[in-house]
Amino acid sequence: MPHTAPALDALEDAAAAARAYGAAAHRAAQALLCPGGRPDAARLAQHQRVLHGFAWTAMTVEAVVRAAEWGLRLHAAAQRGPCDEWALAIGLSEYLAQLSGGIAMGQNEVFRPHELGLDDEAAALAAHPAVRALREAGGADARRQLVQAWTAGSRLNETAFDSDLDLIREQFRRFTEREITPHAHRWHLADALIPQELIDQLAALGVFGICIPPEYDGMGLGKRAMCIVTEELSRGWIAAGSLGTRSEIAGDLIISAGTDEQKSRWLPRLASGAVLPTAVFTEPDVGSDMASLRTRATRQPDGRWRIDGNKIWITHGARSDLMTLLARSEPDVEGHAGLTMFLAPKPRGSDAQPFPAPGMSGGEIPVLGYRGMKEYEIAFDGFEVEAEGVLGGARGQGFRQLMQTFEGARIQTAARAVGVAWRAFDLAWRYAQDRRQFGSALVGFPRVADKLAMMLAECLLARQLTLHAAAEKESGRRCDIQAGMAKLLAARVAWSNADAGLQIHGGNGYALEFEISRVLCDARILNIFEGAAEIQAQVIGRGLLAQAA
Repeated sequence: MPHTAPALDALEDAAAAARAYGAAAHRAAQALLCPGGRPDAARLAQHQRVLHGFAWTAMTVEAVVRAAEWGLRLHAAAQRGPCDEWALAIGLSEYLAQLSGGIAMGQNEVFRPHELGLDDEAAALAAHPAVRALREAGGADARRQLVQAWTAGSRLNETAFDSDLDLIREQFRRFTEREITPHAHRWHLADALIPQELIDQLAALGVFGICIPPEYDGMGLGKRAMCIVTEELSRGWIAAGSLGTRSEIAGDLIISAGTDEQKSRWLPRLASGAVLPTAVFTEPDVGSDMASLRTRATRQPDGRWRIDGNKIWITHGARSDLMTLLARSEPDVEGHAGLTMFLAPKPRGSDAQPFPAPGMSGGEIPVLGYRGMKEYEIAFDGFEVEAEGVLGGARGQGFRQLMQTFEGARIQTAARAVGVAWRAFDLAWRYAQDRRQFGSALVGFPRVADKLAMMLAECLLARQLTLHAAAEKESGRRCDIQAGMAKLLAARVAWSNADAGLQIHGGNGYALEFEISRVLCDARILNIFEGAAEIQAQVIGRGLLAQAA
């Protein structure tokens, strides 16, 4: 007898039970890590695993809550279809089971409730009637039902409950299917830069000015629109979805901290795509520890700045026109306080001469995936930045200015991850339909169908958490925790979907000619850049501990 889809009261009550469990985890973490009522640095270092496990727990709770809210809102609008029902049941039952049983923080790291002293609370969560109802509704039969519904042509409802946003998704899906998806794998295998013709098309569609205000020739559409556009482009190729990341970072920096002259000079050119920016932050042997940056900015007698030092992992560095460059301008000030953000124009380079500017040299870093813009290392030796290049005219404020942009950048990265997760599903679904073994299509085998169903369910949860973070950003509220949660989950889902998709392809998936091989390589970077998973967990955990339980 097939299970019925989750009842509304089960969604509401299960979300409430998850919230209660999250609150218990919050109290337990504060008791261990905040002996004086505030986070204790020594304890945070000693119990980093618990801190990060608490963050993963809070993120999983948030994913359950936001997905349940989405399901209730769909029902209220009379728009919830069979795929929505089954995917909700599968995703929520799985995540609730992880809360009460163990959450995978990595391939070989599972955080268990007992590590926070929550055995009783975990047992109570598992025994909660609504959680049990969802567990029954989201079992093996639900996965079969979801795959059958998908085979019959039913799909997840993708409305953003905003007709303009829905039209944007439709427009960019059509564009991606026509202009990007058919060519992406060929571009990847050639390790070629994204064609300039495609960049021009994206510029004409307004991709680079989505979040730039109309008074600076942008579209002023907000972060949810940015997420939708990014997801759809990344579903074709992560490089296409990532082109906007650098414009997102540069635009946010200039909007939030730039002088009026800097805004007037750069924002219209960023919005039109006439200027392509690149972010020049990371240094060798530094990574996420930006307080240890060593690249020097020295003020010259004529007011200009001399830049000396080395940067690494600079995406789209050669073909860019403007660098947002973080350097140490205050040599006697240690840590973050000595850093200044510069707006540094540069000429576009080529493959033969990537950095033709005086005082710059460097070369490409070959990479497994995330191609199309290429990665570079850059050496600065007397590179000059004009006196007006200090962002906002404020020396020593670079790190603080950068932190204000990380929310938007991490939300955008989460949207890229959702797009990659969807592409992994698309490829796995098509292969499972077409490939026959032992006289049957792969999709007919329960283990294959199980993988496909879970891939769908997790796409749903990751998308809803990402859109929630974007809505929080649009509201003007601080959302570093929500942005970190969205990136943490979406990056994990992109990787697990890519891995499952390759498994469904079997040996063919390991061949370069099959697109899933590219998607696997692209997915892997998402858990590293824009703040590695461990950094996200640190940000989430510390941020939550600073709040009352």
